[in-house]
Amino acid sequence: MDVLEANGLAALVGEWVGDETIATTRWGQGGPAVGRVSARFDLGGKVLLLDYREEREGKPALQAHAVFVAGQEPGEYALYWFDSYGFAPTQPATGHWDGKRLVFLRSSQRGQTRHIYEWVVDGVYRLVLESSFDGGVNWERVMEGEYRRMDDVSAL
Repeated sequence: MDVLEANGLAALVGEWVGDETIATTRWGQGGPAVGRVSARFDLGGKVLLLDYREEREGKPALQAHAVFVAGQEPGEYALYWFDSYGFAPTQPATGHWDGKRLVFLRSSQRGQTRHIYEWVVDGVYRLVLESSFDGGVNWERVMEGEYRRMDDVSAL
């Protein structure tokens, strides 16, 4: 069994840093970035709170706050995503396991965004964000990053 699946959201807990590739989209210019992630359990272990900070050329860029909640059924999750572009969810993104990937699908008036969290090795995960503006027929990669635990950053 995969480490993320065995431990649920626990594998995302910690301090992370990673190199990112951002695509040029309707929200801004693409290019390289550095992502910093801090994730911890709260409310008696019922939710995972994740804070994200993107830096481009050493300056703050996108910021996000995410709330992950385990669903009633094993392997089901919900994601509430808030970001500095002004996204505020009207409903949670639904999440599920797809092999060794934890996949969420967010829908809003801005279209759909798919978050794909994939465990690479112990202490390393990859995040891919893809957007669709035609109901999920076509997907565009928005961002890809690979993150290492802060105590493992010497491997970057």
